[in-house]
Amino acid sequence: MQIVDVTLAYKTFLTMVVVMDPIGLAPVFIGLAGNRPAFERRAMALKASVVAGVIILAFGLFGRALLERLGISLDSFRVAGGILLFLIALDMVFARASGTKETPDEEREAQEREDISVFPLAIPLIAGPGTLASIMILASDAHGSPVLLTAVFLVTAVVLLLCYLALRVSGQIARVIGLTGVHVVTRVLGVLLGALAVQYVADGVRGLLVNVG
Repeated sequence: MQIVDVTLAYKTFLTMVVVMDPIGLAPVFIGLAGNRPAFERRAMALKASVVAGVIILAFGLFGRALLERLGISLDSFRVAGGILLFLIALDMVFARASGTKETPDEEREAQEREDISVFPLAIPLIAGPGTLASIMILASDAHGSPVLLTAVFLVTAVVLLLCYLALRVSGQIARVIGLTGVHVVTRVLGVLLGALAVQYVADGVRGLLVNVG
């Protein structure tokens, strides 16, 4: 059980770091809130992290029940989630603006909003479709074990803390590594996310074939 716990915890950490992309949040946050007072940016960072955490927790706990009510099998969701994550990975590798994160119209609206902590910071930048799909799949990998499920949520909370810290020190991150550095990190994470996405699809297809057989 200990080996399984470590494996699932490591998988959760890697997946969530990739889909949430704390380093990539820094320049976006500066672009949206760089002209606001420091105390206001700190409050926005905290609120965004808390709201995103609540949303992720809700999807992790009740997502599978929602799928069952809709008549969607978990294996089908794995395939769909894997395809979605692969599309996000392509955008990350080629440093393109991802439609799953935020559209240009949404970005312009966000820059005009007084409070950007809920939209677009919490949703969809932190708790985007890729994050929500990942937490539902990872929660299902716990197979109903309270210990494993707790491990998934605790590791996810650690990544959320990293996102909060990245938002807090976004100015320093942008100055130290620059836009090129952010793109390099994002591309590396994109390759890892692509591999995870393929694995999700493979697991889902395997499960569907077993059920059909």
